[in-house]
Amino acid sequence: MSETALSKRVVYAALIGNLLVAATKFVAAAVTGSSSMLSEAVHSLVDTGNEALLLYGYFRSSRRPDDTHPLGYGRELYFWSFIVSLLLFAIGAGVSIYEGIDHIIEPNPITNPGVNYIVLAMSAVFEGTSWWIALKRFGKLKGRRGYWETVRDSKDPPSFMVLFEDTAALIGIAIAAAGNFAAQHWDISWVDGAASILIGIVLAIAATVLARENKALLIGERASDEVISSILSLAISEQSVDGANNVFALHLAPDQILVALSLEFSDELRTPQIEAAVVRLEERIRAKHPEVISLFIKPQTRRTFEKMRAEFYGDSEETG
Repeated sequence: MSETALSKRVVYAALIGNLLVAATKFVAAAVTGSSSMLSEAVHSLVDTGNEALLLYGYFRSSRRPDDTHPLGYGRELYFWSFIVSLLLFAIGAGVSIYEGIDHIIEPNPITNPGVNYIVLAMSAVFEGTSWWIALKRFGKLKGRRGYWETVRDSKDPPSFMVLFEDTAALIGIAIAAAGNFAAQHWDISWVDGAASILIGIVLAIAATVLARENKALLIGERASDEVISSILSLAISEQSVDGANNVFALHLAPDQILVALSLEFSDELRTPQIEAAVVRLEERIRAKHPEVISLFIKPQTRRTFEKMRAEFYGDSEETG
């Protein structure tokens, strides 16, 4: 099963879990009048919509190239992932904080608190199951790297977005339970509103991190050092190539990479021989890296390349 298919399974699991959780939380909020429970219900509903948008992004990004989009639609996944992070911030965090402030200004006692605890326990089971599936998937991607390093290096946003959302959801459930207990035990209704605000802050932090990572992918992130080094090694090993000036590798989607190579060919080669060398090299690169969907090779001397790089980057040494 492909990496993308595995990530889709995680999103489907989260979608089903959040749909069940949202329904039970809304019923509990209506019965008990709990502000923090309503915030949790909105949070779960937003998460459900988010998973649907991520799946839609996968669908849109898999479309074949056409005349309007010759490089395909891969970046649609990054676009919809960015939209999800904005929705989590604007709707999830915004509604939670608004409900909390409103409940503090006009506090209402919680009725039938036992219903809240039952629903929160059920929600913890549903969310926990989804979180565990997402964590196992993320663990396979992580390997020996740290969690944050893996998030920064990942080119597949849903692989870590579901984990972030489920983690925020579990924290929110704990806060909602604490708020309900404090409001009931000490008979201080506004504590429930404060819990709702805390849930909103947790969602805002998660959304900010996700938006930052998705923005980087949306505007274009280079492929991993391993992929770039591998392509350079293949280029240098081609007998007709005297040197590799640079490789430009950019992710269009998790499993779609655009590559441009600047190569210096032997001076004695004629055009048909250079063309044959390019074909051989392209076949070898695609065989080892099937995620390379577009490959452009530019014959160029080192001196010409350095001159063009200086004009483009100025004094910068970065070549992408």
